[in-house]
Amino acid sequence: MRIAMIGSGAAGSVFASYLNKGGAELWLVDRYKAHMDKVAQSGMAFVTPSGEELLTGFRTAYSAENIGVMDMVILMVKATQTDGIMPSVKPCIGSETVVVSLQNGIGNDDVLKKYVPADRILYGFGTIGTELPEPGKCVSKPESGVIMRFGASENDPVSEKAGKALEKCFCDGGCLASFEKDIRPFVWKKAISNSGYNTLSALTRLKVGPMLGCETGRELIKSVWAEGCAVAKALTGVDLWEEMLEELERLREGFAKYYPSMAQDVLIHQRQTEVELLNGAIVRYGRELGIPTPVNGALTLMIQTIQQNYDKQYCKQ
Repeated sequence: MRIAMIGSGAAGSVFASYLNKGGAELWLVDRYKAHMDKVAQSGMAFVTPSGEELLTGFRTAYSAENIGVMDMVILMVKATQTDGIMPSVKPCIGSETVVVSLQNGIGNDDVLKKYVPADRILYGFGTIGTELPEPGKCVSKPESGVIMRFGASENDPVSEKAGKALEKCFCDGGCLASFEKDIRPFVWKKAISNSGYNTLSALTRLKVGPMLGCETGRELIKSVWAEGCAVAKALTGVDLWEEMLEELERLREGFAKYYPSMAQDVLIHQRQTEVELLNGAIVRYGRELGIPTPVNGALTLMIQTIQQNYDKQYCKQ
């Protein structure tokens, strides 16, 4: 199976490494030239809890325009970049190519429907801590249990065949994956979780452990999640609240020293975040359903205001 990983930073490189180990033919596509060049020349140093190994056989490119038609295209760029990058990805999408979004956020499959028939769209996510410490080297810190979950935007024999093939490839590569008949509750749970700890970490300037180690931090995240769960229940019929309370303990124990991606975007790199696909999406769907989401609305506006004024921030000398 020929797969193009569009966006081969930390997470994209880790996902691609598992698929490489599972027998897929991988094209890595990313503008990070030093990383692409190192992998092309020397292979990928892949670090997992089991140790480090050198993976070879990757092909790399800075753009997808000239890599040829793929069996599968996996999007790992930020969800806010999908529309901008799809024109360069279009040449590698043939009449039978399946496009997969493993991006953060809600509504990624709806964006892809502008470019690909619904029966050739898969979407989902991974629960893996990833790092890219240097060009040509990626680190995977997987949890126990199912690591990758994805499903079809429209249940169909074509999408089911592709989903099962992707599931097998991940599993054969050492990453437990599950192709779900209804992925929506899983996607909403992940997005609600991110809307809490990811956004609040960026605003409080705290890693997950300290933020959830105080009562006020826990109350904050619960208020974010309560709104998200109300919207998700109205859309999917599934009540996620009890699962989210269990998620709170999991985050405190497993992610204590984790500095979430939005915190890195805001505090380190000063770049565009995915808040519109997380808290912002909860607000949009809530508005359509008549469900109030004032906490998520306020957090969205805060992050958007910060993004618009990176060059004007007050910094204590």
